[in-house]
Amino acid sequence: MGRANSEPVSPRPDPVPVVLAAPALRGRVACVDLETTGGMAVHHRIIEVGIVLLEDGVVVEEWSSLVNPGVRVPPSIEAFTGITNEMVADAPSFEELHGEVRRRLDGRLFVAHNARFDYGFVRNEFRRAGGKFAAPVLCTVRLSRALFHEHARHNLDALIERYGLACGQRHRALGDAAVLPSLLAAFEDAAGSERVHEAATAALAESRLPSHLPPGLDEDLPEGPGVYLFRGEGGALLYVGKSRNLRSRVLGHFAGEHRDSKESKLARQVRDVEWIETGGELGALLLESRLVKELAPATNRRLRPATELQCIRLEDGREGLEVRIEPLLAPGPQDDAELHGPFRTERDARRALEGKAREAGLCLKVIGLERGAGSCFAFQLGRCRGACVGREPRALHDVRLRMALASLRLRPWPFPGAVGIRERAPTGEGTVLHVLDRWRHLGTAADEREVAALLARSGEASFDADAYRILVRCLERAAPRDVVALGGARA
Repeated sequence: MGRANSEPVSPRPDPVPVVLAAPALRGRVACVDLETTGGMAVHHRIIEVGIVLLEDGVVVEEWSSLVNPGVRVPPSIEAFTGITNEMVADAPSFEELHGEVRRRLDGRLFVAHNARFDYGFVRNEFRRAGGKFAAPVLCTVRLSRALFHEHARHNLDALIERYGLACGQRHRALGDAAVLPSLLAAFEDAAGSERVHEAATAALAESRLPSHLPPGLDEDLPEGPGVYLFRGEGGALLYVGKSRNLRSRVLGHFAGEHRDSKESKLARQVRDVEWIETGGELGALLLESRLVKELAPATNRRLRPATELQCIRLEDGREGLEVRIEPLLAPGPQDDAELHGPFRTERDARRALEGKAREAGLCLKVIGLERGAGSCFAFQLGRCRGACVGREPRALHDVRLRMALASLRLRPWPFPGAVGIRERAPTGEGTVLHVLDRWRHLGTAADEREVAALLARSGEASFDADAYRILVRCLERAAPRDVVALGGARA
């Protein structure tokens, strides 16, 4: 199948023709399935599209085409779908096909299994072609869960087996799209057309945003990663959040089944939504953390800034380890001191140190939390092993102190200088570089000039506890090829 089929594909023989009875499914319906180069609508591309049209509950047309994605089809996708680079080489691009696709989808209910995946890809391909696409969406995964919550599995393979359905070509677009009308009919046989109608109507109503929000917002929201801002009356900033899929996350705030009382109150207050697209999850996490601290939205609490972060510092002294609570500076690659934290206040650091000491039976007097002559109070109660009176060797006490605080230890910066982490650009074309130095996020750069400017201002950046946690997790997962040494240092 090289070029798009200009005529409908002849329907495959079906021993029992599909006739849907639920009123919600008897209008103009398009069952859709796509094969793609990957799982992210913003970055990946369609390689095959299959559409089955229904009217008055009956299949009236089947159509499919391979699509040239303009990029290589990964080997894993070739193996999964059987669609090779050679097969799509002479196929039309989506831009060439978009008229055929629009003619079949406009004015119809968009039905798919895991529908947000397929719908997101179609919307992004139309956007790349210079247009827009919007349709009411019904997901057969969610419909199955709503109707048959007693079952744990609702993937397409499980449902095909459960209802004994025939699928001509599994993991090919038309094969998977063509099984959906039979699946809907199986739902009606098992639950009754009235229940299917009620569940479908409820699912369609869930995706609608409240009337007090700007019209068309749900269709303007992108499917990719980024940060969103909720504003209330008079533009007051209520909340800043992030997601790998902005559209899904924002709509989720207004879905009744997911809201607790606090989120329900927030949803009622929102009057406008803004968003900033990022290339990936790391960019979204870092941007959310920075914006919450800079803008102080009314309902964000977790990422609020601390006035001056504190740490517990261990250093070798004359008699053994010396323990100090002090302001936290960014740990460097040559920092021999052992830093633990971070803590938002000195009081938090003291509580943590005292708690760990009591759990491990350490001496509060030796670690500087208790003053006075003689033994510590815990020794008199039998809860200290006597480091304060020479009963426990100081070296052993120091070892136990290190062990007690090990879970709180800050990681030394693992590079001799600044580094950058590559991430795909928000446009999907090229990459950006998140510039980091001693666990501080200096900023995000699109070219060498911006990198140089960020490095020149590195002294202005302060250590941030939330960014530290984000970057630790990121570097644990980052591929070595995505970490770039900067400023002459070698990563």
